Amino acid sequence: QVQLVESGGGSVQAGGSLRLSCVASGYTVSTYHMGWFRQAPGKEHEGVAGLDIVGTTNYADSVKGRFTISRDNAKNTLYLQMNSLKPDDTAMYYCAATREIDSTFMTRVYGAWRRVKYWGQGTQVTVSS
Repeated sequence: QVQLVESGGGSVQAGGSLRLSCVASGYTVSTYHMGWFRQAPGKEHEGVAGLDIVGTTNYADSVKGRFTISRDNAKNTLYLQMNSLKPDDTAMYYCAATREIDSTFMTRVYGAWRRVKYWGQGTQVTVSS
């Protein structure tokens, strides 16, 4: 049974940093395209970062240069390092795994979240000004 468990969210001031973690079980992270999505109140899920099976990464324009996605195969864990956080980054962040869409699709196509097969429960990130 596939499970994704996120952690690392919290409250920070603008300009601060957080690192989100997503521990996977029931499968190997390197065999799925992985990504981080976020959902702010009243808004649809947005793909912010994706990491393909082959290691290609893609980012939404809104986070490019500030967020870094990575994985540790030995720990079967996906990470999202978030620097220079802004109040607009406030959202629930979700770890995602799928073989149907790649990182480009995740971060460029509106509604991509509907094509994701597995989700974590989410971790809240709140950035104050």
